[in-house]
Amino acid sequence: MIFNLFAPFAKDFALFNLVQYTTFRAGAACLTAFVFSLVLGPEMIRRLRGFQRGGQPIRADGPERHLIEKRGTPTMGGLLILLALVLATLLWADLRSGLVWATLVLTVGYGLLGFADDWLKVTKRNTRGVSGRMKLAVQAGLGLVCALWITWLLPPAISGGLALPVFKDVLVPLGPLMPVLGMLVMMGSSNAVNLTDGLDGLAIVPAMIAAGVFALIAYLVGNRIFSEYLQLHYVPGVNELAVFCAALIGAGLGFLWFNAPPAAVFMGDTGSLAIGGALGAVAVATKHEVVLAIVGGLFVVETVSVIIQVFWYKRTGKRVFLMAPLHHHFEKKGWAEPTIVIRFWIIAMVLALVGLSTLKIR
Repeated sequence: MIFNLFAPFAKDFALFNLVQYTTFRAGAACLTAFVFSLVLGPEMIRRLRGFQRGGQPIRADGPERHLIEKRGTPTMGGLLILLALVLATLLWADLRSGLVWATLVLTVGYGLLGFADDWLKVTKRNTRGVSGRMKLAVQAGLGLVCALWITWLLPPAISGGLALPVFKDVLVPLGPLMPVLGMLVMMGSSNAVNLTDGLDGLAIVPAMIAAGVFALIAYLVGNRIFSEYLQLHYVPGVNELAVFCAALIGAGLGFLWFNAPPAAVFMGDTGSLAIGGALGAVAVATKHEVVLAIVGGLFVVETVSVIIQVFWYKRTGKRVFLMAPLHHHFEKKGWAEPTIVIRFWIIAMVLALVGLSTLKIR
């Protein structure tokens, strides 16, 4: 909004010229979302605690200490992330960008699905929420619509191909199947972040790290000079998603202020489904779907641990891990929560650096 209001006067007023720089607006979006989160957080948490009366239901088959230490903590804190993210993006992004709107629609849509799931859990006082089939159906529908939208906005020469890291000119031709792959990336990313969100601060920091990586990728891919130098597939206008990613970082930092151990609020499915979907949408728009699997490798490992556990248990009746997702396995082994969280953060940072290195290794 600010860009659209002031950019026409950039030649006449030097101060207004700043809004033409994506880097300036990305920084402003990050700071704006952070301040929004800090200001709105205490009142939102108070209201969430007031109507939930008992906080998020805790799984009886989970780690025993959760029944004591986390009982009464309210959920749906993802509303704070969503509100700050959307407001900051609308303020600082170029609202003429279809890629921004497609990403916002997917993020808010997944957030509303997560809100419905959290609402059922806290009102019915159980851990089931929305059925798995319904959740997947809604995710698939929203994901396919937004994937088709993004594909339609991309240059025709690259819209139907899957780009591979390291190989500079390779585009695996998928044609009409590309939107289906985009849908699966969004769904997979959304559910992977959701599975990782099990300890205080565990999901939000790796998500911010991934958002930081994709803010840089969006900026480079959307700049013809940088994309040609790095031999990346140029996507006109995708640099606006750097503003969106920066807003996500700011919103995440503000949420972490209240989610730091011991958490005053959990993000719930409201936040985790939305954040994961947002990262997936940005990866599809920037043609870096495979890089997301590297940068978000922590989320991938957490998801794979669940798949392995379920598959092996159904076949043999035995468990590979003491409990899945993987972070609960280490809890059962006696690791302290801060130890698990910080070590997982370190792994997320290393994977982010590996993902970033693919931009130069060609």
